[in-house]
Amino acid sequence: MVRRTAELMGVILVTSRSFSDGDLDLVGRAAQAGHRILRGPAHHDFAELRPLLHGADAWIAGTGAITDEHLEAAPKLRIVARYGVGTEAVDLEAARRRGIPVTNTPGANADAVADHAVGLMLAALRFVPDGDRRVRVGDWSVRRGRELGAAVVGIVGFGRIGQGVAKRLSGFGPRVVAADPYLSADVIRSNGAEPIDLDELFRVADVITLHAPGGQLLVDAGRLAHMRRGTVLVNTARGDLVDEAAIAEALRDGILAGYAADTLDGDTAAQGSPLLDPALADRVIVTPHLGAQTTQAVDNMGSISLADALAVLRGEEPAHPVTAR
Repeated sequence: MVRRTAELMGVILVTSRSFSDGDLDLVGRAAQAGHRILRGPAHHDFAELRPLLHGADAWIAGTGAITDEHLEAAPKLRIVARYGVGTEAVDLEAARRRGIPVTNTPGANADAVADHAVGLMLAALRFVPDGDRRVRVGDWSVRRGRELGAAVVGIVGFGRIGQGVAKRLSGFGPRVVAADPYLSADVIRSNGAEPIDLDELFRVADVITLHAPGGQLLVDAGRLAHMRRGTVLVNTARGDLVDEAAIAEALRDGILAGYAADTLDGDTAAQGSPLLDPALADRVIVTPHLGAQTTQAVDNMGSISLADALAVLRGEEPAHPVTAR
């Protein structure tokens, strides 16, 4: 076999922090295929990325924005392989115009996120983080929680992750309802939930978990006003699905008993979020995008995104293309 020199190797730009950070050596896999991994910043700041994009043949991209400006700066780029599922931060039309396929990793982290969503439900219902904080300062007083099996759980978005949540909830025994405009009632029923209208879901559920795509506002002051008092809201999807100021007000008013999320709108730039008010710390749980951070999910997302990138670099079609909206 002829070995390629470093000068002849293709460059795969990677801007996902956890790529090849699991059990699999994906950097080595890329090298065996004749390509070099080049690391870039996960936030996709254009000034920092521009010199890296100039020589990139493929881009395994994290959650940062991918704009027409980014693509213009990458004259050799042949594929954008999203490391994850969501593509709302990608200018798909700009990629289509340039003939650059965009892929994602459907299902790769579904089990991990479903696990995390159920974990956040339990943590919020039983005041787990708050109990830990109080014990550490000598406060052993008890806050009475609620059992998951006694709740009506509403799942907003019933794709792979939402269905995974329903499967996990079956062991606890709650009534599970789900709203998804893209699925038939029969499909929802066959996956362990009762089909329901979205507005009705917000009226009847004791626990609501969001698994819808970003780029839309699902929880605002109007919807919050019609919820049951004491509802717990879980968001392992996208920060922009909720009006954070309205959520904070609902927590103060008792409409919401708890908000548990794996994201904030703007994430690390959102340190001024009203949900981080210390006065709400006993009712708000926020984790730093832990949902997909399992060894198995990291390996799955990395393997799928790399396989699609290598396929395109070989002149083949990728297995997981995403079409422009």
